[in-house]
Amino acid sequence: MEVRLTDIRKHFGPVRANDGITLTVAAGTIQGILGENGAGKSTLMKILSGFQPADSGIIELDGRLVRMRSPADAIRHGVGMLHQDPLDFPPMKVVDNLLIGAPGRIVPRRREAAEAVAALAASFGLALDLKAEVGSLTVGERQQLELIRLLWLGARVLILDEPTTGISADQRGELFDTLRRLAAQGKTVLFVSHKLEEVQELCMRVAVLRQGRLVGEALPPFRVDNLVNMMFEREVSLGDRYACAPGKTVLRLSGLGAEHGRIRFEGLNLEVKEGETIGLAGMEGSGQSLLLQTCAGLAPPISGRVQLVGADLTGKTYRQFKRRGVAYVPATRLEEGLIPGLSLAEHFLLTEKKSGIFINKERGRRIADERIAQFNIKGTPANTVESLSGGNQQRALLALVKPGSKLLLLEQPTRGLDVESVIYLWSKLKERCRGREAIIFTSSDLDELLRYSDRILVFFAGRISGPFQAASTTVEELGHLIGGGSASDGTGPCVAVDGAAVGGAGTDVAGTPVAGGLYD
Repeated sequence: MEVRLTDIRKHFGPVRANDGITLTVAAGTIQGILGENGAGKSTLMKILSGFQPADSGIIELDGRLVRMRSPADAIRHGVGMLHQDPLDFPPMKVVDNLLIGAPGRIVPRRREAAEAVAALAASFGLALDLKAEVGSLTVGERQQLELIRLLWLGARVLILDEPTTGISADQRGELFDTLRRLAAQGKTVLFVSHKLEEVQELCMRVAVLRQGRLVGEALPPFRVDNLVNMMFEREVSLGDRYACAPGKTVLRLSGLGAEHGRIRFEGLNLEVKEGETIGLAGMEGSGQSLLLQTCAGLAPPISGRVQLVGADLTGKTYRQFKRRGVAYVPATRLEEGLIPGLSLAEHFLLTEKKSGIFINKERGRRIADERIAQFNIKGTPANTVESLSGGNQQRALLALVKPGSKLLLLEQPTRGLDVESVIYLWSKLKERCRGREAIIFTSSDLDELLRYSDRILVFFAGRISGPFQAASTTVEELGHLIGGGSASDGTGPCVAVDGAAVGGAGTDVAGTPVAGGLYD
């Protein structure tokens, strides 16, 4: 299905999110959409998929003028969007999530739907347990669920907004293979991403947005430097690698074991020093999140000890960990980190100590202005968090964590951020390391892990290996370890290195409630 957008305009107060964008995408094309955070990519895609109305402009599908008043309208016209944050219902089963919004009888034919969806999934090499609860699925599986739901509902134009954030390299490969098959069948794919190497690998064309305008288009072979220049109007330098000067021990794990659902590890020994950054690598759902949650007091250990600056916090609550200087930032922004409906100013007020019985809104506005400038958030104190772009939501989430922690635990800290924002964010985090804070973080980006970590733990099939020195490890070696190779000869299971123990089996941590401790 051909998509033609003509002079699309959308304003939010003084902000011109889309400022006269005209773009044509031919049927059977995988079209990349690039741009810095806040460039207008998500707004344009939400207009096309019916989530937001345009102020003006024309949408044509196969030469036919259409109006998108709602996502249901868009689906009827054959347009569906897979969002950064899954729009599903975790407590419900997979088959029931598929039926939500589907046209048909008051009492849906669940068996017929299940059979049709299972056949559709098999045709694309995807496997979903239709009887499983969505909350038990990994992020990659939830993306598969939403993709299959859109195809089952008849979508011929598929919009994917940062679809590879938080999934493994293997899952990314499976997704890309599926998208290529869909394009070969004549379906149109709009692929929104900040990862230039993925655009190079997958896309047939690229459109670049900047400050609400379409500033350029490109055909393969794509040159990264040209794309970066179009995105930012300048070259972006990664800068020098920051080396850690470790201090005293902040965190000591002794024979640590933890379990949640199907995931389990045991016997982990690790010391983390002041100013040190530890990266956690591995396939999505291999236990990295469980380790972070155990170190934050959100998941109780089943064995071993957790000591923070000499104090034994084993079995203590998240609030007690937080009082001792632990800060935890979850991967799921709107589910666990931010509060939809509240403004930026209200979020920042919640992180401050109470000063009286009344809410000082002016104080909240001043704090929000400071943090917005400090973290370069494209928004105002009055903006609700759900009105921000995904990248700006991530900046806001990180801005809520005030300096002064002893241990900072981060899940996918650069999720949805453009390359310049990633560099800026890590410059701020490394400033905290120089202030003697220690960081443990997860990432699906191997380059990020190697560049910003001092040491790396690798999770694979129930084993934790490492820590490895990041400065002397290559992307190929790290990828080999994540795939189950040995550190010595490239065969067999992962092994312990530098004294770290290995532990039990794991798949994923899903549905774990996270306390609203950012706001205490």
